[in-house]
Amino acid sequence: MTKIDRRVQKTQEAIKQAFIQLMSEKGFDHITIQDISDRANVGRRTIYDHYLDKFDILDRLIEEHIHELRKLCREAADLSFEEGNLIWFDYFQQNEAFFTTILSSKGAPTFRTSFLAFVIEELEVDVDTTEGINQGLSQELVLKFFGAAIVEIVEAWITGGLSEPAVVVARQMGSLLDRNL
Repeated sequence: MTKIDRRVQKTQEAIKQAFIQLMSEKGFDHITIQDISDRANVGRRTIYDHYLDKFDILDRLIEEHIHELRKLCREAADLSFEEGNLIWFDYFQQNEAFFTTILSSKGAPTFRTSFLAFVIEELEVDVDTTEGINQGLSQELVLKFFGAAIVEIVEAWITGGLSEPAVVVARQMGSLLDRNL
């Protein structure tokens, strides 16, 4: 049973890597299942055994990364935003091929929407509008404001719109969040 599971994992990983490479080279619209099949060195039927189509591959890749980021947030729950951001940016660097490709492709709006919803959900426990610095403000407005800021900074850093190294961006963004939430 373990051997089959490993083979399935290996096949799915080959399909995902082929998909990311092809998105980087050709763009999402021009990728075919045959392209993925050829690059991953698996049959077309094998791809359809695991995924419905290329949209399903994209959606599942996004879901996987959001899930991993959610796990990192749980593990870093007791850390400051600054410390937690260092963990996030390390993850972004480790998965640079995916994030760079997704944010410079047609998949960007889908990823951005999922990422923003995730960030807002994670911030919800930290936003207090009943007292302190944000007293009297709309919780929804505060969440959307900081959520959009985080997504924009991450996206700018990944796509090269910020020249600072990851550690600097993570610390400064974390410092701003620690001061304001």
